[in-house]
Amino acid sequence: MGHISERRQPGAMVAVPARLGTAAPPAPPAPDRTPGAALAHGVEQVTDTAARILRDLVAEQRRRAVAFDPACADLWQDLDAVTGGKLLRPRLVAAAYLGLGGGDVAAAAHVAAAHELLHTAMVVHDDVLDHDEVRRGHPNVAGRTRARLAASGASRSAIDQQVGAAALLAGDAALAQAFGLLATGHVPAAVVGELVRLLADGVATTVSGELLDVRGALAAPADVDAVLVAELKTAVYSFRVPLESGAVLADAPGAARAVLAGVGTVLGVAYQLVDDELGTIGDPALTGKSVLSDLREGKRTELLRIAWGRADPQQAAVLATHVGRADLDEAGARAVVDVLHVTGAVEDVRALARRGADIARTLATTLPEPLATYLAGVVDDLAGRAR
Repeated sequence: MGHISERRQPGAMVAVPARLGTAAPPAPPAPDRTPGAALAHGVEQVTDTAARILRDLVAEQRRRAVAFDPACADLWQDLDAVTGGKLLRPRLVAAAYLGLGGGDVAAAAHVAAAHELLHTAMVVHDDVLDHDEVRRGHPNVAGRTRARLAASGASRSAIDQQVGAAALLAGDAALAQAFGLLATGHVPAAVVGELVRLLADGVATTVSGELLDVRGALAAPADVDAVLVAELKTAVYSFRVPLESGAVLADAPGAARAVLAGVGTVLGVAYQLVDDELGTIGDPALTGKSVLSDLREGKRTELLRIAWGRADPQQAAVLATHVGRADLDEAGARAVVDVLHVTGAVEDVRALARRGADIARTLATTLPEPLATYLAGVVDDLAGRAR
């Protein structure tokens, strides 16, 4: 029953609905005005704005490119299809910036968008190096280019050459525009130079990580430092540099920036360790990741490094038989996974990831609230992803 009014009647007090047949609408819940809620709301506002900036940028580049040739516009359309997703990097930029006292949404959104576009460039180039044409179950730039050219009747050899070239150039275009976003008038001129330097250093470090990752194919799995590759290839550009960039934009003290750099590095390595585990023994229904592709590739992960180092002759034979086989089936993958468990590689990698997450949480506690709690939540989400 809704609001009740009381009308005095002879001899009795009778309860009567204030508006017969109509219940008053429930009062809306009071907004959560806690600092933590305000920061979370601000992060989403910056992230949404960054996403709009990216959509507008891609649309503008397509409009410009079509004047040269429709194929140039196709390149940006393909980039548009692979840009976006969880928008982790924009959220990290926004959290560090707002959590350290920043308040300019437009400036933060442009920096956040630059980091997401850098990620797009890195992903496109990584797929070129791995000869992949599908990402997360959908055609990437190379795959979309192949489908378009196949429909035109071009020969297989001609298409192969064009596919690699298109993906390489698309990554270059995204990389250039990432730096262009930092040069807009929304980003204070006083910090543009440092933000550009951070982004450039992130690219250079990632290139080193990619090179070591590719060169790892020439080495025995037990001889590859997969943790170093994870730090160089993933942790720096995806975690450390976005957090540091938010601190620079907020003109935060050097001590806070150093803490964020530490959080980003150890969290990024833990993230990659979990990612490699999910790519080998995760549940595809939960992760959306195949458990065959990394093993077929023979990807040098910390899981394989530990397993190879501890395997007895029989276990080593299983690994040698199945890892790196392009036609590896689920039965073969299960045999490899059994070795990963029996040798203790799975538990050791999980423990290593947990230690990294614990260090990240501990470092985050030295930051001001509510940033410390927000980052602890990020650590919990990323390090505890579903297996």
